[in-house]
Amino acid sequence: MLSLLRRAVVPTLCLVLCLVAGFLTIRPSQGEAAADEIAGGFGFDTVALNSAPRDAKSLRDVQPGLERIRAWISAVGAAVAVTDLRGQGRAGDACLVDPRDDSATVFAVPGSGGTEYPRFTLEPDGLPYDSTMAPMGCVPADFDEDGSMDFLVYYWGRSPVLFLNQGGAAPEAIGFRAHELVNPMQVWNTSALAVADADGDGDGHLDVMAGNYFPDGARVLDPEATGDQRMRMQHSMGKARNGGTNRLLLTTPTGEAGAMPEIADASTALPQRSANAWTLAFGWQDLTGNQLPDLYVANDFGPDNLLVNSSTPGTVRFDEVTGRRDLTTPGSQVLGRGSFKGMGVAFNYSPGDDLPMIMVSNITSPFALQESNFAFVADGDRSELLAGRAPYAQAAERLGLARSGWSWDVKSGDFDNSGTEELLQTTGFLKGERNRWPELQELAMGNDDLLLRPEAWPKFGPGDDLSGHEHNPLWVRGDDGRYFDVAERLDIGHTHLSRGLAFGDVDGDGGLDALVANQWEDSVLLRNRTPHADSAAFLRLLRPGAGGGLVDAIGCRSLPWRRD
Repeated sequence: MLSLLRRAVVPTLCLVLCLVAGFLTIRPSQGEAAADEIAGGFGFDTVALNSAPRDAKSLRDVQPGLERIRAWISAVGAAVAVTDLRGQGRAGDACLVDPRDDSATVFAVPGSGGTEYPRFTLEPDGLPYDSTMAPMGCVPADFDEDGSMDFLVYYWGRSPVLFLNQGGAAPEAIGFRAHELVNPMQVWNTSALAVADADGDGDGHLDVMAGNYFPDGARVLDPEATGDQRMRMQHSMGKARNGGTNRLLLTTPTGEAGAMPEIADASTALPQRSANAWTLAFGWQDLTGNQLPDLYVANDFGPDNLLVNSSTPGTVRFDEVTGRRDLTTPGSQVLGRGSFKGMGVAFNYSPGDDLPMIMVSNITSPFALQESNFAFVADGDRSELLAGRAPYAQAAERLGLARSGWSWDVKSGDFDNSGTEELLQTTGFLKGERNRWPELQELAMGNDDLLLRPEAWPKFGPGDDLSGHEHNPLWVRGDDGRYFDVAERLDIGHTHLSRGLAFGDVDGDGGLDALVANQWEDSVLLRNRTPHADSAAFLRLLRPGAGGGLVDAIGCRSLPWRRD
């Protein structure tokens, strides 16, 4: 009898441990009534922003050495931004990058009101440009500080082009004059570019942060570039530092409307660990309270970087800070030391917060390589940032934000005017019929030296699928502090391959709308139909600019208060 009992102890103990572990990993969910209540303050109509162009592509042309992973290389490029080109006082105009014809198209957002104008594309007329170059994003900003919005378009295959708005009765292609951002033009492969409110050195002028993904000079999209010695893939899945060189460019307007600003390269101020990372996203935010934007660098294939800004006008200084590991935190989830695939970043404030939550998109599809999104919440004071420590702890699992799929852009916004911001994420990688996750798993678990060589990768081509049927989650915070995805309940759970997001009240009804850029598919507008649209206030701080225009007062701070 004792022998039987002894033999039963080990399997019984294993069973108990499995049950306990399973119980601890069950993700809390809302009941139907609670879910209806959380989703009740939201509503959206889905409106198409574009349609398939003539002779639409579904894959990119690539250099011969990348042919076997052509679908992988073709997985990015869709992007969207909103701005005000017509002086409506709201963001009713969009710039949409569509990889199906490699276009950057400017148009009035459907339902935005005002005077309509024909759609037009931003073409770098007079500058070197051919089929080996493709736009990856379009960023609106007032670079000459004349009160009218310009566009900065970034590409694979060349350095960015600045389209300066020359003014006119209505927006049109001829009214945007193309200028090289850097002279002479260089071969960059830019996958991220941040400008909005990004005054890196505190001089009151916009600055440009460009994240170059593939190595500089690599002719990724050139079918004739046989034996390209500059082309290489990442040398690690978790610590790669052999990508393109990130650039920080300081601008100084001349004071003349429509004139190209002076550009100074301050890239050497970036810490080495960040300079050659495989960067996919940037996030600017003043975390220390010194009126300078600090920089979160979201990197593919390696640790992200949080850079604290202590610059003075004309002299840039960034210092990297990292989080602290405790007994319960895996090393891969410590801020600045993780090995996940940083794909997007957003800052999310809750009422009363001194420091925002930092939300980072990662690859979280339920396969063997499953990671976690990051939700870094403050566990200390902002003064610690100046002392070299990031006062943040990773809490995505506790907050319900850990998993969303193969995630890309993420943005924070208040869609129900409650004072608490929601989070919208884009997801999906390759859409097809053949599941290629086993092959990707095998690649990722192999020797790092093989990753450098595209010929050693499994083939990713037409019809292959990697997380191609996931929906974009809309994360809403419940009363208990946890977030719940209500997208499918609101009928916006579309399984598109989505990449970029842009937020703005495009129709002026007081509700925040969202534009979603989709890869190889039509992009959409999520028009907000919240019943609380009338309880919103929008504030924009302005100062006099060149030519009598009004420009954003960069570096200003507002402090709202009530009489009671």
